Amino acid sequence: MQHSAANLLVTPLTPWHKANGGRLVPFAGWEMPVQYEGILAEHKHTRSSASIFDICHMGEFYVSGPNAGKALSTIVTHNLKTLPPGQCRYGFILNQLGGVLDDLIIYRLDQDEYMIVVNGACIDNDFGWFSSHLPEEITIENRSFSTGKIDLQGPKSFDILNEIIPGAWKNLKYFHFVHTELNGTKILVSRTGYTGELGYELYMDWDKALGVWETFLAYEDVKPAGLGARDTLRLEMGLPLYGQDLDTEHTPVEAGYGFFLKSEAEYIGKKYQDNPQEKLIPMIIKGRRSARHGDDVFLPDGTLAGKVTSGSFAPSLGDSVVLAYIRAELAENNDIFEIRGRSVLKARKTSTPFYTQGTARITL
Repeated sequence: MQHSAANLLVTPLTPWHKANGGRLVPFAGWEMPVQYEGILAEHKHTRSSASIFDICHMGEFYVSGPNAGKALSTIVTHNLKTLPPGQCRYGFILNQLGGVLDDLIIYRLDQDEYMIVVNGACIDNDFGWFSSHLPEEITIENRSFSTGKIDLQGPKSFDILNEIIPGAWKNLKYFHFVHTELNGTKILVSRTGYTGELGYELYMDWDKALGVWETFLAYEDVKPAGLGARDTLRLEMGLPLYGQDLDTEHTPVEAGYGFFLKSEAEYIGKKYQDNPQEKLIPMIIKGRRSARHGDDVFLPDGTLAGKVTSGSFAPSLGDSVVLAYIRAELAENNDIFEIRGRSVLKARKTSTPFYTQGTARITL
């Protein structure tokens, strides 16, 4: 595990970012690239071609042992009974009162073997939570600092991947994964992502990440993209960011993700998913002026309704988009809101995804 001069964690690609014009900023305890050419250019390139993202700050836990799925099902909201090997699924871990400790993807590697991918800022807390709630016969290993992760995202990502690692990629469905190799480097490739575009997440040994990164960048259609574009891309899809749209004060139901809670197991926090006090509402603001995290949201008559969690100009739309927690009793019957931050902005309730032309689920 390496640190920067500012005592931030660094990825195996940090020297490359510094040498190639990446603007590095603190993010979730890490020194991460926020942009290279510029957020707008990187956003548009991802929507039209293919970009690669350094996501090595994410955490990876390996869980194994007899009936590992049954044990995990007492901790996570995922329905692991219906998850076969070769597939992965999105869900949450909750605290005792049903608030979100983290959102995560679980990969079923084998009958009794799983990989859990967690947010970088939550690695230590999540590992402690799982370790303290799993029975002794279940093994959990934190491989976050020996596993590299690179995301290839964009409508041309299939063509790029097939050129670099020829294979039966047309058969790889959404939220499925396979094991493969690139120049002797073992890679797990899943068809997932956080941008709304066709894309793949690649996992490899930490010290192999730079070689994989440079191999993909050798193709002219591929450019690096930073966390700035990653944020505008995910927000256009209405996807939540942990620490902003998801937190311990709100349940998955309040965040609009009750439809993911299909597990029959009695997992931690399950019984607190009824009677939401607030609801995460998507809104659109005409024009480029955007709301900020923490801005107050009012009804037109001046009633305080809630707070903004995420807000940004949406380059693909030409308008600004917002996610905000609104008091449940006001969320259903009101379509027009006022957001008061640096200025007063008129917002209209809409639906997600804000951007509807994404290629993530296309049939190849």
